[in-house]
Amino acid sequence: MIRYDALDALPVRGALPGLTDALEAHGTAVLVAPPGTGKTTLVPLALAGLLGEGPARRVVVAEPRRIAARAAARRMAWLLGEKVGESVGYTVRGERVVGRHARVEVVTTGVLLQRLQRDQELAGVDVVVLDECHERHLDADTTAAFLWDVRQALRPELRLVAASATTDAEGWARLLGGAPVVEADGVSYPVEVVWAPPARPVRPPHGMRVDPALLTHVASVVRRALAERQGDVLCFLPGVGEIARVAGQLGDLGDAEVLQVHGRAPAAVQDAVLSGGERRRVVLATSVAESSLTVPGVRVVVDCGLAREPRVDHARGLSALTTVRASQAAGRQRAGRAGREAPGAVYRCWAEAEDARLPRFPSPEIKVADLTAFALQAACWGDPSAAALALLDPPPAGAMAAARDALAAVGAVDSRGRATERGLRLARLGLHPRLGRALLDTSGAGAEVVALLSEEAPREYGDDLAAAWRAARRGGDAYSGRWRAEVRRLRAVAGEVSPPPAHDRRSPAAAEAGPGAPDQDAALFADRLAGVVAALAFPERVAKLDGRSYLMASGTRADLPDGSPLHGAPWIAVAAADRPVGKGHARVQLAAVVDEETARSAAAPLYTEGEEVHWADGDVVARQVERLGAIELTVRPLRDADPALVRDALLEGLRQEGLGLLRWSPEAVVLRQRLAFLRLRVGDPWPDVSEDALHARVEEWLEPELSRARRRADLARIDAGAGLGRLLPWASGEAARLDELAPERLTVPSGSRIRIDYTNPEQPVLAVKLQEMFGLHESPTVAGVPVLVHLLSPAGRPAAVTADLASFWKDGYKGVRAELRGRYPKHPWPEDPATAEPTRHTAARARRQAGGS
Repeated sequence: MIRYDALDALPVRGALPGLTDALEAHGTAVLVAPPGTGKTTLVPLALAGLLGEGPARRVVVAEPRRIAARAAARRMAWLLGEKVGESVGYTVRGERVVGRHARVEVVTTGVLLQRLQRDQELAGVDVVVLDECHERHLDADTTAAFLWDVRQALRPELRLVAASATTDAEGWARLLGGAPVVEADGVSYPVEVVWAPPARPVRPPHGMRVDPALLTHVASVVRRALAERQGDVLCFLPGVGEIARVAGQLGDLGDAEVLQVHGRAPAAVQDAVLSGGERRRVVLATSVAESSLTVPGVRVVVDCGLAREPRVDHARGLSALTTVRASQAAGRQRAGRAGREAPGAVYRCWAEAEDARLPRFPSPEIKVADLTAFALQAACWGDPSAAALALLDPPPAGAMAAARDALAAVGAVDSRGRATERGLRLARLGLHPRLGRALLDTSGAGAEVVALLSEEAPREYGDDLAAAWRAARRGGDAYSGRWRAEVRRLRAVAGEVSPPPAHDRRSPAAAEAGPGAPDQDAALFADRLAGVVAALAFPERVAKLDGRSYLMASGTRADLPDGSPLHGAPWIAVAAADRPVGKGHARVQLAAVVDEETARSAAAPLYTEGEEVHWADGDVVARQVERLGAIELTVRPLRDADPALVRDALLEGLRQEGLGLLRWSPEAVVLRQRLAFLRLRVGDPWPDVSEDALHARVEEWLEPELSRARRRADLARIDAGAGLGRLLPWASGEAARLDELAPERLTVPSGSRIRIDYTNPEQPVLAVKLQEMFGLHESPTVAGVPVLVHLLSPAGRPAAVTADLASFWKDGYKGVRAELRGRYPKHPWPEDPATAEPTRHTAARARRQAGGS
């Protein structure tokens, strides 16, 4: 019996005429409806014609999460007075409850994506509702793009609705061909905001790490909310681990029970949370409770202000969830949970001043996530570059290139990026292509390990993949129950998509490991198969012990946690790793022991063998090396290395250690300084002799000497001065003017030839005894630039510095004369130096020379 009283109370009913008109006129619509208005439950029933109005249609509702899909189907069935599976059913990964006559089916976006790849026309479906599209999950964005393609090319009668409480309505409307935006008014109960920041600063999140001090604070805020407010408390935390820790700190709350809701929670717990209870409740939840779900009885929300988003570290080859500050949009969604049924309050565990600095919306997954699965979906759809797909944000070029490389390595795409037959099979598995490769290459024998890797295992299972596998087999917990269901699904789909091959394309290690365990010790077989699966799924993460850490084939170093049973294993395959704060190495979270043969086989595309000649430890190192990516397998000295490689290594040495590796005679140093001066003061055709410029023109000035060199000692025998001489502008004839424009020495009035110091090309320096400059009225110049004259005492010590001799004789000489004539009485100190005779000698000797002459 239809519960019309409950249906009539849903505010979205007022928007149904507008939505119906929009779909009739345009075939697409964007529905914006606040939380609690009934957009997830009433709208699909109305569009399916199950409320006695409108034609009968088959409606598919896509939800981002399994828990939301199940809850929405149950709620709609309750509104119709039926059981789930009659008029309304649901399908999530590994579970399908849909009767023959169901008119509304709620699915996860991942399930809908798989269905579209199998049947692009979605035969029999009249309307698709993409719910909670504001969350910008990659599967949801991809599904929307594919549905738009279907409507444009195959089924223009297919109706599409993008529905959300808070979204970029204009962007979605534009994406769906100018779709009308239909807004529903909600019953808005006031929600009081209480700012409850920690008393002391807490460390910001990094990777998966959350400061324990923040969790302690959140637990105290929950207790405060229980004391100050009525009703149930819904507390948002970023992940399962944080939920468990806060639950442990809350302990026994007396009259209130503590419930934990997340994607891994048992169905019975999820049902208990969504159906309400007699006792007061504290519900600790991840972001699954932000939308699509109404948790009855909640009057208070405690928001820790954190969320989990996917990130890819391309430099380390790692992809994982990371903890970030929740966006302002997420904060509004979370606060709205407190005002769905009555006035409420939200306690925000951060300062009000911080709120304006939070990001407005969550990061779209397409911008930050691993795009390997997306790239495979696009290739199977026929658009490998995804350039023609209707996406709100284009995929980053670098991430797409990395994704295509990963797909090519497992044989999923060809050289042009098009999906191969193997790629099509991988796409139908409902797994990440990496895990799909492991499942196919073990002919389904690795299904149990793949299932373990497809969903994060409990931390208490440890970091040894084989031991975690045994724990899942023994366990009676909720995780092991879901794991067994996924194993059954994987075995079924592996059989569907893997017909017996004409020849075995699997790696030797995979072929040896399966199908089926040989008659040997079960634990040994489990250890071997776990390693094979991890290596096949993550070939670039096979790792060899190198000192105290492991070097992965990708080039990233990784450390095992203290106390890990994997310590000392010569080889491991890393299935999961993260980035510790302030550490240069990755940290292994889950791995399996492998042998070298398995590593070589699984990562065969990374194997290389050849000559490696490079500059290391101050000299040329030439070796014959076998590598598995960055891992050196065998190394032998190379005696007759390729001269071109040796030359490149010597050039690298010159770049690293500088041109000082060459032989720089005093004459060569001076020539370089003179050329630098002319380049600065005259410019072309005088050459640039800076380090970078000389490296760039090395062929012009160091050949053929460089071609004959083989090691560092040979570089030290190359005359840099002779090389610089090749750069002089001989062709134009300007080289002959070198001594004219930048002479090595200047003749001063005394007749001495004094060397010019060009160390500073801005101002050459002439250091000369003061008496030798008597009679010279103007400062000498080179290339039109006055030299800086360092006038020296008879002992050769600086007495004065000037670039203007005339001014010095007039104004500065008198003071210098007064200071030095008493110290050096034997030397001439005339009152008028501008007219005095220059000399290199004492006054007496100068008189004798003058008399003799």
